[in-house]
Amino acid sequence: MRGIRRFGLRGKLSPRYLGSFEVLEQVGAVAYKVALPPRLAGVYDVFHISNLRKYIHDPEHVLSFEPSEIQKDMTYEEYPAYIIDREVRKLQNREILYVKIRWSNYDDRKATWELESAIREHYPHLFNELN
Repeated sequence: MRGIRRFGLRGKLSPRYLGSFEVLEQVGAVAYKVALPPRLAGVYDVFHISNLRKYIHDPEHVLSFEPSEIQKDMTYEEYPAYIIDREVRKLQNREILYVKIRWSNYDDRKATWELESAIREHYPHLFNELN
């Protein structure tokens, strides 16, 4: 099984890999055909090896394919799940407030530091839990 690297999507919120799929056959020296589920019927099923990642079996690992609702353009909405930590960074004579955000569909290792003011503006409900 291999994860397929997300094609055409860039940015810090785009997932790096999508699912685990069985490799059906090697098509060329560096291309593989994979078994895709019916929801991905519109996606060409042959990928260059640079777009694949080997899956290392872990008995504790439970695979889940669906991140949330995959749209027709192969994207899904990412939103902050909760605030992990807060931090004040000093810049000369200013203090800038940051929050560490755990994003949906990711674990704490993929958490990012964001400006508190931006997160408070777009997701005020996250701060209700802190008070």
